[in-house]
Formats: sequence, C-alpha cells, structure tokens
Amino acid sequence: MPLMIRALGADDAEAYRALMLEAYGAYPQAFTSSVAERAAMPLSWWQKRLDHPLDRLLGGFDGEQLAGIVGLAFEPREKARHKVTLFGMYVTHAHQQKGVGRRLVEAALLEARQHPRLKLIQLTVTAGNDAAIALYRRCGFIQYGLEPLAVRVGVEYFDKLHMWRELTP
Repeated sequence: MPLMIRALGADDAEAYRALMLEAYGAYPQAFTSSVAERAAMPLSWWQKRLDHPLDRLLGGFDGEQLAGIVGLAFEPREKARHKVTLFGMYVTHAHQQKGVGRRLVEAALLEARQHPRLKLIQLTVTAGNDAAIALYRRCGFIQYGLEPLAVRVGVEYFDKLHMWRELTP
C-alpha cells in the first residue's frame, strides 16, 4: 500500500479532528475522551494540540486521505523525561488489516528513537482489543500491568492493559 506517513501540523487540524471524532465514535471504550466532549472543542483547540511542543502526532495518508493516526506524548517532568507515551492510535475501518497500524507504530518508534534521552515507550490498550494487543506485541511491547475499571462507557467499565518496550537504537 502506498502509504505516506508524516508529522501532522496545524494545517491538518480539520482532518485530524474528523478522524479522531470517528475513532471516539467507533471505539468509545478505547479512548478516555468522548465524541461529545471533543466535538465541542473549537478547531483552534485541535490546531494547538498539533502544535503542542510535548506532543508529536503522525498521520498515515492514502493519497490525500488521512487513513490513520498515532501520537507520542513526551514527559515534561525532569525525572520522567526518559519516557514517552504512545497514544491516540487509530486506523480507519477501510484501512484496517492492511498493515497501516504496524507502519504507524513503527514510525512512532523511529520518531522516539530520534530523541537520545528516551529509554522507553509505554502505552495503554483496552483489555479485549485483541487485534491492537497483538499488533503491539508484534512491535515488541510487553504487558506490565492492568488498570481495572479504567474507562466507563455508559454503564459498562473497561480495563486497560499497560504495556512498554525499551527503545533500542
């Protein structure tokens, strides 16, 4: 698949917003934010998110279409600056099962390795999301914990697995 992966900037805010609102709606148990709370945010909020100095968002483009997204959140605190968190992973339904998710995770790992102070990357994934868990395991992540009742959607609660991997050069 001729997928181009690049960093997103403020000019990508509309596409990023649309993709994330789709993600929140399609997989509400996978994200802490809800469609309602994020849809209420003005476009300027999304632009600031893309320009935030401690976040790096990567998009996978199929032509002009944003097909997937992944983010890296860098730690601002001195004693935790050796860690980065992978967040906001989503691939559109039309692009799933085509290797887009793997390419996005690999691009995030490559980006993280560009920062010599970073030693590890961590993430959370909803328990029961077998496809995502398998992807992260294929990319070298291992589970180190479980957060019970991490997210509530309606009357249901979902646990989150905590995973990590070392960033080797």
